[in-house]
Amino acid sequence: MSLEEFKNEVQHNIDGLSKDKDLTQKTKAWFEQSLVNKYSYNFTSFSVPIIQYPQDMVALQELIWRIKPDLIIEAGIAHGGSLIQSAAVLAMIEYQEAVDSNTVVDPTKPVRKVLGLDIDIRQHNKEVIQNHFLSSRIDMIEGSSISDEVITRVHEHAKNFSNILVILDSNHTHDHVLSELKAYAPLVSAGSYCVVYDTIIEDLADTQYPGRPWGPGNNPKTALYEYLKLLKDNELRATDGEKLNFEIDKNIEAKIQITVGPDGYLKRI
Repeated sequence: MSLEEFKNEVQHNIDGLSKDKDLTQKTKAWFEQSLVNKYSYNFTSFSVPIIQYPQDMVALQELIWRIKPDLIIEAGIAHGGSLIQSAAVLAMIEYQEAVDSNTVVDPTKPVRKVLGLDIDIRQHNKEVIQNHFLSSRIDMIEGSSISDEVITRVHEHAKNFSNILVILDSNHTHDHVLSELKAYAPLVSAGSYCVVYDTIIEDLADTQYPGRPWGPGNNPKTALYEYLKLLKDNELRATDGEKLNFEIDKNIEAKIQITVGPDGYLKRI
C-alpha cells in the first residue's frame, strides 16, 4: 500500500467514525467518568505535568508539525507542560529544516518560539519552565490575557513573526473566552488554527464543575459560537489586513474522538 493509499484509508476510517453515533455515546459516558478520576492530570510532557487528554496532545502535535508556525501563543500555563510540548515540536521542525539544508541548529538562538500567558504563574512552575532544556524557546507574560496591557504586549511581540497559531486554555467563562477570541484570533495566520479548549463543558452536566464560574450555557463553546456569528455578521479583519474567517475542523474531532475541545479546532480560511 502506497502512502497516498494509506492516507485515503485513514480518511475513510475517520469518515466512518464521524457517523458512528453508538461510539459517540459511549465516548461521552467514558469521558464523564474519566473526569471523576481526574484522568487528564496523569500525563507529562518531557517530565513537566500537562493537564490534557493524550488525544488532544497528539492532535495538537500533528497540527504544529503540519502548519510549522514560527509563533505559538498559549493563554493558560498551569504547570507548563503544554508550553514544553509546543516548544519540543518547534525544535524538531527546526532540526528537520537544518538537516534538509545541511546546516547546524543553535539551540540558544531559536527561530520558532512559544509565548505563554497566565494571570498567575506560580514561582515553582516558572522555575521548572525556565530551567528546562527547551526554555530558550519559551517567553511568558504574567497578567490577565484580556487586559489591555497584556493584549498590547502580545500584539507587539507577534509583529516579529509571520505564521502564528493560538491556543486558548485559561479562564473558561463565556465572557473571558469571547474577549480572548476578539483579542487573539485576528493574529492567527491564514491556514493556521485557533484552538479553543474545554468546549466540552457545554456538553456535560453542570454538576461536573461544582464551585466553578463556568458550566453549560457559560463556557468556551458558547463563546466560540458567538464569535463565529460575530465574524459572519461583520466584516472583521485579521492583523494581516485580510478578511477574518474561521471554520470548525470537525475532521480532527472525528479522528481523535476523545477531546476536551469539540468544535474547538478552528481553522482560519
